Amino acid sequence: MAAMTVTDAGPRSPRAERTRMVIADALLSLLEEGDLQPTAARIADRAHISLRLIYHHFADLEELFEVLARREGYRMMQRVEPVPADLSFADRLDQFVDQRARVLEWLTPIARAAALHEPFSDALRAAHDASDALAEREIDRVFAAELDPLPSAEREARVDALTAATAWPTWNGLRMSGRPFDRSLAAMHRLVASVLVGATR
Repeated sequence: MAAMTVTDAGPRSPRAERTRMVIADALLSLLEEGDLQPTAARIADRAHISLRLIYHHFADLEELFEVLARREGYRMMQRVEPVPADLSFADRLDQFVDQRARVLEWLTPIARAAALHEPFSDALRAAHDASDALAEREIDRVFAAELDPLPSAEREARVDALTAATAWPTWNGLRMSGRPFDRSLAAMHRLVASVLVGATR
């Protein structure tokens, strides 16, 4: 996407904000279809707007990534339901891994595009860090009964292992190797369960 310049640096009107969201949604739809590096022209065509409007509403690609990251974070949170911490270990494990796998599967097209641009984008790196921190907090919460009694260093090591086992690169590696969804889900389930072995006794 070419460099952009802002033609109007003043406060954005509700209409302008809506247009920015339309542009971000157009970019999302292209990424989801596998167009990992869409041009400004393709984004404009998908958004049914003129190319000039993209350059008008976004100063550069980084600003578009910031909006995209917020948009995608919101959509992801709509798909996540907290796993009740008072369930049995087996039920928490099943629900946590199933939900995590389905979110990662849904996120894959965007994550693949982000991996291309992340080295050059502060916004995407910040979004990645925020997502990792959120995932770690959810692990802490869901498996607190198993993790909290452990010595500090052991607890930290197991949380790190669980975070890695349920991260998108791990899921993507399973899926890119040709494993179907159910087999990849079973592998992730086994990984998480094995990390918690000993902590559940």
